[in-house]
Amino acid sequence: MSDNQKKQVPLRISPKLYEAVASWAEDDFRSFNGQVEYLLSECVRQRKKNGKYVSDRLDVPPELDI
Repeated sequence: MSDNQKKQVPLRISPKLYEAVASWAEDDFRSFNGQVEYLLSECVRQRKKNGKYVSDRLDVPPELDI
């Protein structure tokens, strides 16, 4: 796959999380999809920077108060 092609990935999230990300995307003048891609890119960049994941327990969903 070339760099300009994008992989389509189905995503299932809770309605509350969707609304939170959609609102954040609107604040940043991005689409919902663009915001998700931006956030994932930032997480990967951070991991490459310090060699650590955001959490030591990635298989456990975070408790979000949203």
